[in-house]
Amino acid sequence: MTAPARQGPRYRQLPLWRDATQLAREIENAVRQFPRYHKYALGSDLRRQAMNVCRRVARAAQCTDTATRTRQIEQLVWQVEDLKMTLQLAKEVEAFASFAQFQRLVELIVALGKQSGGWWKRARSAAQASSHPGGA
Repeated sequence: MTAPARQGPRYRQLPLWRDATQLAREIENAVRQFPRYHKYALGSDLRRQAMNVCRRVARAAQCTDTATRTRQIEQLVWQVEDLKMTLQLAKEVEAFASFAQFQRLVELIVALGKQSGGWWKRARSAAQASSHPGGA
């Protein structure tokens, strides 16, 4: 009998992971084109925040405890919101090479926000159900 093929960590199969890593790659490409004045401060913040979103997706997906997973997902939701604000600030200071570049990043972060918000809603429901077994 042969061992099943390894598919890697569970989080790598999540659409949320796929979209978070896509966003991180696109932020990396956008920051490369930032003016030098913004590249090392604002650009570094964007890179760090995108990486933190990826890390939080992985951590939440690997949690086995419902309450811990719910807290991790809540933190993910807030990190996505923080990244949205930083993207908006980068647009305001005209750091992006083009509006199209900013628009693509916004589309990705909005999709991440919807996915993480939905995941958080389901996690809270599961946490409430597990804390009150058998109904009300």
